[in-house]
Amino acid sequence: MRTAIYPGTFDPITNGHLDIATRAAALFDELVVAVYDRPLKSLLFSTAERAEMTRQALKDLPNVAVRSYSGLTISFARSCNARVIVRGLRVLSDFELEFQMALTNRRLAPDVDTVCLMTRQEYAFLSSSITKEIAMVGGCLDGMVPDHVAAALKERFRRLGSEASGKVQIVSLRD
Repeated sequence: MRTAIYPGTFDPITNGHLDIATRAAALFDELVVAVYDRPLKSLLFSTAERAEMTRQALKDLPNVAVRSYSGLTISFARSCNARVIVRGLRVLSDFELEFQMALTNRRLAPDVDTVCLMTRQEYAFLSSSITKEIAMVGGCLDGMVPDHVAAALKERFRRLGSEASGKVQIVSLRD
């Protein structure tokens, strides 16, 4: 059985992530969507919340499991008996970081390969940071995230109120 992992923070999961996960699920016998629990960034949702939103978004894909993890991605891949790490590329600037991470992972685990899938053009602009900023200012997220994620974003920002801007990396959509 060919197992792959698709790691990320998924804070929150977007339709771009779903595009990559759906296509990867068609390529591998089993896909583990790996929700990283301690990234070096400000998170809006807890690990459990991110994993549950991701699980709900991917519930119709029978060969996909969602698990959270900490530590090195390569260690998690080995714990899943995965020989492939799936990564998504949106724009050219993603390539540099993904290339560096792939080479590092290859150095740590020569038996694990990285496969990069280019997102569909309609999602090339989309990131979790952008969706959070749009939600924070009350914008429409139709076609960007699943409905349950849009509802979770709206509720989270309603509860955060004036403290919301400290939880969102601004990408200058308002300039």
